[in-house]
Order: sequence, then C-alpha cells, then structure tokens
Amino acid sequence: MNVLFDSEQLLKLVTNLYVLTGMTANILDPQGRDINLFEGHPPFCKAINALPEGHERCVACDMWKVRNYTVSGGFQFYRCHAGICEAVMPIYSKSDPLAYLIFGCFLDDQPIEEQWAVTRKQVAWYPGGADRLRDAFFQFRQYTQEQLRAYSEILEALTAYIHLKGLIFAAEQTDVQRLENFLDEHYMEKLSLESISAQLHIGRTKLCGLAKELSGGKTLNYLIAQRRINAAKLLLLQSSLTVSAIAETVGITDYNYFSKVFRSVTGTTPSAFRKSGGKNLR
Repeated sequence: MNVLFDSEQLLKLVTNLYVLTGMTANILDPQGRDINLFEGHPPFCKAINALPEGHERCVACDMWKVRNYTVSGGFQFYRCHAGICEAVMPIYSKSDPLAYLIFGCFLDDQPIEEQWAVTRKQVAWYPGGADRLRDAFFQFRQYTQEQLRAYSEILEALTAYIHLKGLIFAAEQTDVQRLENFLDEHYMEKLSLESISAQLHIGRTKLCGLAKELSGGKTLNYLIAQRRINAAKLLLLQSSLTVSAIAETVGITDYNYFSKVFRSVTGTTPSAFRKSGGKNLR
C-alpha cells in the first residue's frame, strides 16, 4: 500500500493543535516513520534529536511503537526510549492502517521527581551525563488523566475529518515499494528469495533487481539483515532480553551467525553495543 499525505493541510492541523493546547501531535507512516510535518518539539526532545545517536533512538522508537500497538481501538499510551509520555493510534483504511496519529511529549500526573529518575536512567548515554538534560526535562508540561482522556477523544474525532477531507489516502504501489513494505513487516520471519518471490508474485530475477534498486546496489539478503539488525539494536538498548533471545526475536536462530551479521552491519558486537549504550555505531 502506497500512502500519500496532504502535508500542507496536515501541518496546519497539527500546528493549530499546538497553538491551542501546547501539545505536539504528528503523523507516522504505516511503518512508523515520521513524515516530517512538525518541528515544534520541546527543548529536551530537540537536544536528543540533535545527536545522531539520539535521532536513531527516536526513529527506532517510533517504528517500535506502531509494531507494538495492541489495544482494540483508540490511543495506546507508553513512555518513549527517553521515558517521556506519548500516545499513538492508527488511522485505518478498511482494516489496514494508513498512518498513525501520535501525540506527546508530556509527563503524566505522577510526581515529577519520580519521572525524572526514570528518564535519568534512560538517557545515561547522553554525552556529559543525563543531568545536562535535567532543566529541559522540567520544562515538560504535566497532564492529569482527565486532561489526557479529553485530548485523546478530540484527536480520535479529528481522524474522521482527515478521512472526510482525504488528507491521507492509499495509492497503487510500485514493486519497489511493495518489497520495502514487505520486508518492514516480515523481516522477523524465515525469509528466502523463493518465499518472497512467491508471496509478492514477482519473479526471482526481477526481485534481485528490485533489491539492488532499493539498497543502492546491495543484495536482498543485505536488506533483510539490515532490518533485523536495526530491530536488534533497539531491543538491546530498551529491553533486558538476552542476546540469544533478541536474535530469535528478529528472525536469526543461530547466535554465532547473529553476532557475525551484527558486527558486519554495525562494526561491533551485540554485547559491546549494549554496554556502550549504542555509542559504537557505524
């Protein structure tokens, strides 16, 4: 599914929401990628995103949140990789999500010092130490559960307007887009040239050509490995799973092979990557 966005009108919507409420809202594509509508983020988030390492964590977190949307409808609330509150909900076309509407960054009504203690641990990787972000953290607004419920219900109603005005709609995909979306959704499964060819109804020779086009000359196996390792990096940083368990989660059952692939993509081992807090990046 190729999703198109009326970025100009969507930007007006999220900007108006910010002016009225001080709460940032944004749109992610079906794979959880930011469509780059709005840049009015709080100082804390700007400081994180200003660093390549921090930006990568934010991008990976966005993709994680849409893959782990589990509620039956409406917004799902969570804390991001830096411990800041956010919420996400899909905007559907029939049974498939066209995009995801998110809002944040905020703190809930728990004691703010307790929330800072959580964030302080999460951002220990920050150059110079987490305390450099303390002042920016305390600029976040706190919201009660009643306020968050009211805001989320307004945004849920807004999705009907987005549908009515056709601000997000599906269009026919190219074969390259079909391959890219397939790999984003199925990288953790057992994949081969033959199985992907059969599921996409694309000949193997053509499929290899599409992979080169998508990757800038690399192979289909490289594309699969890249997605698996990107997912593994997030799990290494944000979960307590063992390296073996993470390897299986992303679709590689052989620990030694996983370590070899991880090193080839990142330049370091999974254990060293986790120990460094993600600082050893290629």
